[in-house]
Amino acid sequence: MLPFSLPSPLLFLVISVSSLLLISCNFGDAKKTDVQNINVITVAEEPEPVPTDMFGLPAAEYSVVERRVRNGETLSAMLSPYGIGHQQVHAISQASQDVFNLRRINSGRDVRFYINEDDGLDFFVYQPSRRDYVVFDLRDQIDIYTGEREESRVMRHIEGRIDGSLYVSLLEQGGSPALVSRLAQVFAWQVDFYRIQRGDRYAVVYEELLIDDEVVGVGRIHAAWLSHRGREYHGIYFAQGENAGTYFDLEGNSLQKAFLRAPLDYTRISSRFTNRRYHPVLQRNMPHHGTDYAAPTGTPIRAVGDGVITHSAYDRNNGNFIRIRHNSVYETGYLHMSRIASGMRKGASVRQGDIIGYVGATGLATGPHLCFRFWQNGQPVDPYRVEMPPSEPVEPAYVNQFNEVKIAMVGKLFPDEKETDKPLLLAGDGTLQHSSYTMPMVLIQ
Repeated sequence: MLPFSLPSPLLFLVISVSSLLLISCNFGDAKKTDVQNINVITVAEEPEPVPTDMFGLPAAEYSVVERRVRNGETLSAMLSPYGIGHQQVHAISQASQDVFNLRRINSGRDVRFYINEDDGLDFFVYQPSRRDYVVFDLRDQIDIYTGEREESRVMRHIEGRIDGSLYVSLLEQGGSPALVSRLAQVFAWQVDFYRIQRGDRYAVVYEELLIDDEVVGVGRIHAAWLSHRGREYHGIYFAQGENAGTYFDLEGNSLQKAFLRAPLDYTRISSRFTNRRYHPVLQRNMPHHGTDYAAPTGTPIRAVGDGVITHSAYDRNNGNFIRIRHNSVYETGYLHMSRIASGMRKGASVRQGDIIGYVGATGLATGPHLCFRFWQNGQPVDPYRVEMPPSEPVEPAYVNQFNEVKIAMVGKLFPDEKETDKPLLLAGDGTLQHSSYTMPMVLIQ
């Protein structure tokens, strides 16, 4: 009880203020206590990853020696300067048996040695090619594994006029032998590349594969154009949905025909299809219903199309001889082979490009060559005068996508004609003008 009396309203005010002060003090004590009880947790920083080189090894931690394998150098001679004796070389040889054949270490190829601070060898890397490498991990337990260096791809454009051969012209324009082969494959069903002549023109858009800015190969050809003997041929690469891509002309027809134009790489055509030819062995005029391709003995012969072998044997006139039925209309024959390839027996199925035999001079032949025969509805015909049947065109569901790809690729094939008024025929109905294509591309002039 207070030693004095207060009016009721004033008494109520004093009691209220006192209560608030007590609550505030208690809250402050509680807050102070909570802060004192908090444990500070320190989060450790993750160590920075150790940088690695092109082979995935921490080169900065080592003294690295890089050189080329010397002529006649053995693995023992290569490793002996780093204290690797014969016993460890044998262990390396045993460990590599299922990974890499050490006999394939060739002079002139790059090899790298990773030497630790104690002058010991922890790793060495051998490069069979610019792309492939083999890592030999010699720490604790020998571990050997292979890998591939990452490639970059750049789109290239080459165009030119043939003054000698396509091979020479492409190389002069900055292409490669691999590009010549790829381009020949694109138009294999339309053009006999042994008959390419002076004045023919070409343009090609393709991927070039690089490692450290060095060209290591040729990727896909995306578009190609060839002007040959007054006719123009276009090849546009296009994949329909999940299916593997192939090449189509501007109207969406597949460039892949039912048959290859030639069944082998030949030197020259020594005799063509004719109803009257002097036979060099029989020494009389008689029909020659075939095309003779002169080529060295042993040259591989390929089936020009899918089919089933109906004859595979030797006879006195034709020598080693194979006949293939491709469908109800077409058959082909391959005569005078030195030998028939393994498995190419009567009844066997073959795919286009399969090797079925090798050039020879068996039967009535005066020198190594292939006599190639072609039958249509059972009648012998000249394959160079037959319009080969095409495979399936672009499916209707993908026509619009194909047209978009085609327009873009034509713009890259002919970069100087992007603003031309010449209409570009589309697959399906309608026409559209050439349009520019803005993806980066390197032009090789």
